[in-house]
Amino acid sequence: MWSDYVLFLLKTLTFLVAAVVLLGVLVRASKLGGEGPNQGKLVIQHLNRVFDDIGLRMRHQMLSKKALKKVLKARKVADKSAEKSEDTAKNAYYLKFKGDIHASQLANLRQEVTAILSIAQPGEEVIIAIESPGGSVTGYGLAASQLVRLTDAGLTLTACVDQVAASGGYMMACVADRILAAPFAIVGSIGVVSQIPNVHRLLKRLDVDVDVLTAGKHKAPLTLLGENTDEGREKHLLDLGAIHGHFKALVKRHRSELDIDQVSEGDFWLAEDALTLKLVDEISTSDAYLQQVCAQSQVYKVQWVPHKSLEQRIKGASAALFGAFEGQLRKRWLP
Repeated sequence: MWSDYVLFLLKTLTFLVAAVVLLGVLVRASKLGGEGPNQGKLVIQHLNRVFDDIGLRMRHQMLSKKALKKVLKARKVADKSAEKSEDTAKNAYYLKFKGDIHASQLANLRQEVTAILSIAQPGEEVIIAIESPGGSVTGYGLAASQLVRLTDAGLTLTACVDQVAASGGYMMACVADRILAAPFAIVGSIGVVSQIPNVHRLLKRLDVDVDVLTAGKHKAPLTLLGENTDEGREKHLLDLGAIHGHFKALVKRHRSELDIDQVSEGDFWLAEDALTLKLVDEISTSDAYLQQVCAQSQVYKVQWVPHKSLEQRIKGASAALFGAFEGQLRKRWLP
Protein backbone atom coordinates (compact mmCIF):
# COMPACT_ATOMS: atom_id res chain seq x y z
CA MET A 1 0.00 0.00 0.00
CA TRP A 2 2.78 2.42 0.94
CA SER A 3 4.64 1.67 -2.28
CA ASP A 4 1.51 2.53 -4.26
CA TYR A 5 1.14 5.80 -2.36
CA VAL A 6 4.80 6.77 -2.95
CA LEU A 7 4.46 5.93 -6.64
CA PHE A 8 1.35 8.11 -6.84
CA LEU A 9 3.19 11.03 -5.16
CA LEU A 10 6.07 10.70 -7.61
CA LYS A 11 3.68 10.79 -10.56
CA THR A 12 1.95 13.85 -9.09
CA LEU A 13 5.29 15.59 -8.66
CA THR A 14 6.22 14.72 -12.25
CA PHE A 15 3.01 16.31 -13.52
CA LEU A 16 3.61 19.48 -11.49
CA VAL A 17 7.20 19.82 -12.72
CA ALA A 18 6.08 19.25 -16.30
CA ALA A 19 3.37 21.91 -15.88
CA VAL A 20 5.86 24.47 -14.55
CA VAL A 21 8.36 23.75 -17.34
CA LEU A 22 5.64 23.92 -20.02
CA LEU A 23 4.27 27.21 -18.73
CA GLY A 24 7.80 28.62 -18.67
CA VAL A 25 8.33 27.60 -22.30
CA LEU A 26 5.02 29.15 -23.32
CA VAL A 27 5.79 32.44 -21.59
CA ARG A 28 9.24 32.57 -23.20
CA ALA A 29 7.80 31.76 -26.64
CA SER A 30 5.20 34.47 -26.18
CA LYS A 31 7.87 37.08 -25.37
CA LEU A 32 9.99 36.05 -28.37
CA GLY A 33 7.22 35.66 -30.92
CA GLY A 34 4.72 38.31 -29.82
CA GLU A 35 0.96 38.04 -30.10
CA GLY A 36 0.19 40.72 -32.66
CA PRO A 37 -2.40 40.34 -35.46
CA ASN A 38 0.34 39.46 -37.99
CA GLN A 39 1.64 36.53 -35.96
CA GLY A 40 0.69 33.26 -37.58
CA LYS A 41 1.44 31.06 -40.55
CA LEU A 42 0.16 30.69 -44.08
CA VAL A 43 -0.97 27.15 -44.99
CA ILE A 44 -1.15 26.28 -48.69
CA GLN A 45 -2.84 23.09 -49.88
CA HIS A 46 -2.76 21.91 -53.51
CA LEU A 47 -6.32 20.68 -54.00
CA ASN A 48 -5.62 18.88 -57.29
CA ARG A 49 -3.28 16.54 -55.43
CA VAL A 50 -5.77 16.15 -52.60
CA PHE A 51 -8.47 14.98 -55.02
CA ASP A 52 -5.97 12.70 -56.80
CA ASP A 53 -4.98 11.09 -53.50
CA ILE A 54 -8.62 10.48 -52.60
CA GLY A 55 -9.17 8.72 -55.93
CA LEU A 56 -6.02 6.66 -55.44
CA ARG A 57 -7.15 5.49 -51.99
CA MET A 58 -10.47 4.43 -53.46
CA ARG A 59 -8.68 2.42 -56.16
CA HIS A 60 -6.47 0.74 -53.57
CA GLN A 61 -9.59 -0.62 -51.89
CA MET A 62 -11.62 -1.49 -54.98
CA LEU A 63 -9.22 -2.72 -57.68
CA SER A 64 -7.37 -5.99 -57.99
CA LYS A 65 -3.59 -5.94 -57.65
CA LYS A 66 -3.17 -6.31 -61.40
CA ALA A 67 -5.57 -3.48 -62.21
CA LEU A 68 -4.07 -1.28 -59.51
CA LYS A 69 -0.59 -1.83 -60.91
CA LYS A 70 -1.75 -0.56 -64.31
CA VAL A 71 -3.36 2.49 -62.68
CA LEU A 72 -0.20 3.34 -60.72
CA LYS A 73 1.92 3.01 -63.85
CA ALA A 74 -0.40 5.30 -65.78
CA ARG A 75 -0.38 7.76 -62.89
CA LYS A 76 3.42 7.99 -62.94
CA VAL A 77 3.26 8.98 -66.59
CA ALA A 78 0.47 11.47 -65.85
CA ASP A 79 2.41 12.96 -62.94
CA LYS A 80 5.42 13.65 -65.15
CA SER A 81 3.34 15.46 -67.74
CA ALA A 82 1.45 17.27 -64.97
CA GLU A 83 4.70 18.59 -63.52
CA LYS A 84 5.52 20.15 -66.87
CA SER A 85 2.04 21.60 -67.33
CA GLU A 86 1.83 23.01 -63.79
CA ASP A 87 4.29 25.73 -64.73
CA THR A 88 2.10 26.95 -67.59
CA ALA A 89 -1.39 26.12 -66.24
CA LYS A 90 -3.61 28.87 -64.92
CA ASN A 91 -3.86 28.97 -61.14
CA ALA A 92 -6.95 29.37 -58.99
CA TYR A 93 -7.19 30.05 -55.27
CA TYR A 94 -9.68 28.83 -52.69
CA LEU A 95 -10.68 30.59 -49.46
CA LYS A 96 -13.15 29.71 -46.71
CA PHE A 97 -14.91 32.28 -44.55
CA LYS A 98 -17.05 31.03 -41.67
CA GLY A 99 -18.36 34.17 -40.02
CA ASP A 100 -19.92 34.95 -36.67
CA ILE A 101 -21.74 38.03 -35.41
CA HIS A 102 -18.43 39.87 -34.87
CA ALA A 103 -16.89 38.84 -38.23
CA SER A 104 -14.02 37.42 -36.19
CA GLN A 105 -12.41 35.71 -39.19
CA LEU A 106 -11.80 39.10 -40.82
CA ALA A 107 -8.19 39.26 -39.59
CA ASN A 108 -7.47 35.91 -41.29
CA LEU A 109 -9.19 37.01 -44.51
CA ARG A 110 -7.02 40.14 -44.72
CA GLN A 111 -3.86 38.04 -44.55
CA GLU A 112 -5.18 35.53 -47.11
CA VAL A 113 -6.16 38.21 -49.62
CA THR A 114 -2.78 39.90 -49.25
CA ALA A 115 -1.03 36.57 -49.82
CA ILE A 116 -3.00 35.87 -53.01
CA LEU A 117 -2.39 39.36 -54.38
CA SER A 118 1.35 38.87 -53.91
CA ILE A 119 1.42 36.17 -56.59
CA ALA A 120 -1.85 35.98 -58.58
CA GLN A 121 -2.01 37.22 -62.16
CA PRO A 122 -4.93 39.17 -63.69
CA GLY A 123 -7.55 36.80 -65.07
CA GLU A 124 -6.94 34.07 -62.50
CA GLU A 125 -9.83 33.01 -60.28
CA VAL A 126 -10.44 33.21 -56.54
CA ILE A 127 -13.18 31.00 -55.11
CA ILE A 128 -14.48 31.82 -51.65
CA ALA A 129 -16.90 29.63 -49.69
CA ILE A 130 -18.93 31.90 -47.41
CA GLU A 131 -20.97 30.73 -44.44
CA SER A 132 -22.40 33.47 -42.24
CA PRO A 133 -25.75 34.70 -40.91
CA GLY A 134 -24.34 38.25 -40.72
CA GLY A 135 -23.46 40.53 -37.85
CA SER A 136 -21.37 43.66 -37.32
CA VAL A 137 -21.83 46.26 -40.07
CA THR A 138 -18.27 47.52 -39.75
CA GLY A 139 -16.78 44.02 -39.67
CA TYR A 140 -18.66 42.67 -42.67
CA GLY A 141 -18.28 45.95 -44.55
CA LEU A 142 -14.51 45.62 -44.22
CA ALA A 143 -14.67 41.92 -45.16
CA ALA A 144 -16.53 42.85 -48.37
CA SER A 145 -13.90 45.51 -49.07
CA GLN A 146 -11.16 42.88 -48.74
CA LEU A 147 -12.85 40.87 -51.49
CA VAL A 148 -13.11 44.00 -53.66
CA ARG A 149 -9.30 44.18 -53.48
CA LEU A 150 -9.26 40.96 -55.49
CA THR A 151 -11.59 42.16 -58.25
CA ASP A 152 -9.81 45.53 -58.38
CA ALA A 153 -6.60 43.60 -59.14
CA GLY A 154 -8.23 41.98 -62.18
CA LEU A 155 -8.98 38.62 -60.58
CA THR A 156 -12.25 36.78 -61.13
CA LEU A 157 -14.11 36.22 -57.86
CA THR A 158 -16.63 33.41 -57.39
CA ALA A 159 -18.61 33.16 -54.14
CA CYS A 160 -20.02 29.77 -53.09
CA VAL A 161 -22.79 29.45 -50.51
CA ASP A 162 -23.45 25.94 -49.25
CA GLN A 163 -25.60 26.81 -46.22
CA VAL A 164 -26.17 30.49 -45.43
CA ALA A 165 -24.96 33.90 -46.57
CA ALA A 166 -27.42 36.35 -45.09
CA SER A 167 -27.17 40.03 -44.20
CA GLY A 168 -23.42 40.65 -43.76
CA GLY A 169 -22.73 37.27 -45.35
CA TYR A 170 -24.61 38.34 -48.46
CA MET A 171 -22.86 41.72 -48.33
CA MET A 172 -19.63 39.78 -48.87
CA ALA A 173 -21.07 37.47 -51.53
CA CYS A 174 -22.64 40.22 -53.62
CA VAL A 175 -19.29 41.80 -54.56
CA ALA A 176 -18.27 38.60 -56.40
CA ASP A 177 -18.50 38.25 -60.17
CA ARG A 178 -20.65 35.13 -59.68
CA ILE A 179 -22.57 33.62 -56.77
CA LEU A 180 -23.16 29.86 -56.65
CA ALA A 181 -25.49 28.44 -54.01
CA ALA A 182 -26.57 24.95 -52.97
CA PRO A 183 -30.31 24.28 -53.51
CA PHE A 184 -31.31 24.75 -49.86
CA ALA A 185 -28.82 27.47 -48.99
CA ILE A 186 -30.26 30.64 -47.46
CA VAL A 187 -29.35 34.02 -48.97
CA GLY A 188 -30.57 37.60 -48.74
CA SER A 189 -31.70 39.36 -45.56
CA ILE A 190 -30.68 42.73 -47.00
CA GLY A 191 -31.65 44.78 -43.96
CA VAL A 192 -30.33 46.26 -40.74
CA VAL A 193 -31.34 45.41 -37.18
CA SER A 194 -30.49 46.98 -33.83
CA GLN A 195 -31.50 45.79 -30.36
CA ILE A 196 -30.84 47.93 -27.30
CA PRO A 197 -32.20 46.73 -23.95
CA ASN A 198 -33.24 49.44 -21.52
CA VAL A 199 -33.56 49.02 -17.73
CA HIS A 200 -34.50 52.60 -16.89
CA ARG A 201 -37.96 51.76 -15.48
CA LEU A 202 -36.53 48.96 -13.34
CA LEU A 203 -33.95 51.35 -11.88
CA LYS A 204 -36.72 53.87 -11.15
CA ARG A 205 -38.60 51.24 -9.14
CA LEU A 206 -35.45 50.62 -7.15
CA ASP A 207 -35.11 54.38 -6.59
CA VAL A 208 -31.84 54.50 -8.57
CA ASP A 209 -31.05 57.58 -10.65
CA VAL A 210 -28.75 57.41 -13.67
CA ASP A 211 -27.41 60.55 -15.32
CA VAL A 212 -26.49 60.18 -19.00
CA LEU A 213 -24.42 63.22 -19.95
CA THR A 214 -23.48 63.91 -23.56
CA ALA A 215 -21.82 66.70 -25.51
CA GLY A 216 -23.71 66.78 -28.77
CA LYS A 217 -27.43 66.41 -29.29
CA HIS A 218 -27.19 63.10 -31.12
CA LYS A 219 -24.25 61.54 -29.28
CA ALA A 220 -26.30 58.76 -27.66
CA PRO A 221 -29.92 58.79 -28.88
CA LEU A 222 -30.65 55.47 -27.14
CA THR A 223 -28.94 54.16 -24.01
CA LEU A 224 -29.06 51.12 -21.73
CA LEU A 225 -29.62 52.94 -18.43
CA GLY A 226 -31.08 56.35 -19.25
CA GLU A 227 -34.63 57.27 -20.22
CA ASN A 228 -35.12 56.86 -23.97
CA THR A 229 -37.26 59.40 -25.81
CA ASP A 230 -39.30 59.34 -29.02
CA GLU A 231 -36.86 61.84 -30.47
CA GLY A 232 -33.97 59.50 -29.68
CA ARG A 233 -35.76 56.53 -31.24
CA GLU A 234 -36.45 58.56 -34.38
CA LYS A 235 -32.78 59.55 -34.66
CA HIS A 236 -31.69 55.92 -34.21
CA LEU A 237 -34.10 54.81 -36.95
CA LEU A 238 -32.65 57.46 -39.24
CA ASP A 239 -29.17 56.08 -38.59
CA LEU A 240 -30.34 52.54 -39.36
CA GLY A 241 -32.01 53.80 -42.53
CA ALA A 242 -28.76 55.41 -43.66
CA ILE A 243 -26.84 52.16 -43.14
CA HIS A 244 -29.57 50.25 -44.98
CA GLY A 245 -29.33 52.72 -47.87
CA HIS A 246 -25.59 52.12 -48.22
CA PHE A 247 -26.13 48.36 -48.04
CA LYS A 248 -28.69 48.53 -50.85
CA ALA A 249 -26.40 50.74 -52.92
CA LEU A 250 -23.54 48.23 -52.53
CA VAL A 251 -25.72 45.33 -53.68
CA LYS A 252 -27.13 47.31 -56.60
CA ARG A 253 -23.65 48.43 -57.69
CA HIS A 254 -22.43 44.86 -57.98
CA ARG A 255 -25.67 43.19 -59.09
CA SER A 256 -27.32 45.77 -61.29
CA GLU A 257 -29.72 43.27 -62.90
CA LEU A 258 -31.80 42.61 -59.76
CA ASP A 259 -34.76 44.67 -58.53
CA ILE A 260 -33.23 46.07 -55.34
CA ASP A 261 -36.54 47.35 -53.95
CA GLN A 262 -38.03 43.87 -54.23
CA VAL A 263 -35.25 42.14 -52.28
CA SER A 264 -34.12 44.70 -49.71
CA GLU A 265 -36.79 44.50 -47.00
CA GLY A 266 -34.89 42.00 -44.84
CA ASP A 267 -36.41 38.84 -46.37
CA PHE A 268 -34.36 35.74 -47.04
CA TRP A 269 -34.83 33.03 -49.67
CA LEU A 270 -33.74 29.50 -50.47
CA ALA A 271 -31.28 29.44 -53.34
CA GLU A 272 -33.67 28.20 -56.01
CA ASP A 273 -36.02 31.12 -55.31
CA ALA A 274 -33.05 33.48 -55.01
CA LEU A 275 -31.97 32.41 -58.51
CA THR A 276 -35.30 33.63 -59.91
CA LEU A 277 -34.78 36.96 -58.14
CA LYS A 278 -31.19 37.12 -59.48
CA LEU A 279 -29.68 37.19 -56.01
CA VAL A 280 -27.52 34.23 -57.13
CA ASP A 281 -26.32 33.10 -60.55
CA GLU A 282 -26.22 29.31 -60.40
CA ILE A 283 -27.31 26.35 -58.27
CA SER A 284 -24.25 24.34 -57.30
CA THR A 285 -22.28 23.20 -54.28
CA SER A 286 -18.75 24.40 -53.62
CA ASP A 287 -17.51 20.79 -53.82
CA ALA A 288 -18.87 20.29 -57.32
CA TYR A 289 -17.50 23.61 -58.50
CA LEU A 290 -14.03 23.00 -57.04
CA GLN A 291 -13.74 19.65 -58.83
CA GLN A 292 -14.84 21.34 -62.03
CA VAL A 293 -12.16 24.05 -61.68
CA CYS A 294 -9.50 21.48 -60.76
CA ALA A 295 -10.07 19.81 -64.13
CA GLN A 296 -8.91 23.02 -65.83
CA SER A 297 -6.59 24.78 -63.36
CA GLN A 298 -4.18 24.23 -60.51
CA VAL A 299 -6.20 25.11 -57.40
CA TYR A 300 -4.57 26.13 -54.13
CA LYS A 301 -6.36 26.49 -50.83
CA VAL A 302 -4.96 29.48 -48.92
CA GLN A 303 -5.49 29.62 -45.16
CA TRP A 304 -4.02 31.94 -42.55
CA VAL A 305 -3.65 30.19 -39.17
CA PRO A 306 -3.03 32.74 -36.38
CA HIS A 307 -0.78 31.86 -33.47
CA LYS A 308 -2.68 31.07 -30.31
CA SER A 309 -2.40 33.69 -27.59
CA LEU A 310 -0.50 32.92 -24.40
CA GLU A 311 -3.81 32.60 -22.55
CA GLN A 312 -5.13 30.07 -25.08
CA ARG A 313 -1.93 28.03 -24.95
CA ILE A 314 -1.88 28.00 -21.15
CA LYS A 315 -5.51 26.91 -21.03
CA GLY A 316 -4.89 24.14 -23.54
CA ALA A 317 -1.75 22.91 -21.78
CA SER A 318 -3.41 23.07 -18.36
CA ALA A 319 -6.44 21.14 -19.57
CA ALA A 320 -4.21 18.43 -21.05
CA LEU A 321 -2.07 18.11 -17.92
CA PHE A 322 -4.94 18.05 -15.47
CA GLY A 323 -6.85 15.66 -17.70
CA ALA A 324 -3.91 13.25 -17.61
CA PHE A 325 -3.52 13.74 -13.85
CA GLU A 326 -7.23 13.06 -13.29
CA GLY A 327 -6.95 9.92 -15.40
CA GLN A 328 -4.09 8.64 -13.25
CA LEU A 329 -6.01 9.50 -10.08
CA ARG A 330 -9.10 7.62 -11.19
CA LYS A 331 -7.06 4.66 -12.36
CA ARG A 332 -5.17 4.40 -9.07
CA TRP A 333 -7.72 5.28 -6.38
CA LEU A 334 -11.24 5.03 -7.77
CA PRO A 335 -13.09 1.79 -8.54
